[in-house]
Amino acid sequence: MRDYSIRAAGPADLDRARAVMLDTVYREFGTGYVPHWHGDIIDPGAAYLTPPRHTLLVALAPDDGEVVATAALDSRGPAHPPNPRPLAERYPSGATAQLRRVYVRPDHRRRGLARRMVGELLDFAAADGGYRAVYLHTDPSVPGAEAFWRSLGKVVHDEREDTDGGSAVLHFEIPMGR
Repeated sequence: MRDYSIRAAGPADLDRARAVMLDTVYREFGTGYVPHWHGDIIDPGAAYLTPPRHTLLVALAPDDGEVVATAALDSRGPAHPPNPRPLAERYPSGATAQLRRVYVRPDHRRRGLARRMVGELLDFAAADGGYRAVYLHTDPSVPGAEAFWRSLGKVVHDEREDTDGGSAVLHFEIPMGR
């Protein structure tokens, strides 16, 4: 089988990338589209293609060129609320590259796509020169998510340990230099 191709998304990729993202939030996360959390999914061009320090990658299937995975990076740090205040202070917008929408369609998983895409996003962040840290958060109830991110970075906050009724979100820092 030929290899998947990964590239920066262009305007022609946005509808297919949006479909991967929406399928993930509906089918995998069970949340569906929540405007406050998912505005970037509805308009990925404005979120990731227009700002110069942001990017959206897509992975294309080798047989039909279909978009089967997405991965994005932007310069917005974690907001408080809903994230804990110490995280918002540690990872300020502008100086923080946040990884987002690292989603792979189920029938294309376990082939190294997410790892390759994250590697390209880390290269993008390092080349920018203005990012001090790479941050992301994930839902550990998603199969494989916690182990995958632990293999790439370190947990900086586990909300499952919060006594104030926080969510079950895990917050990670990923080293830029691989």
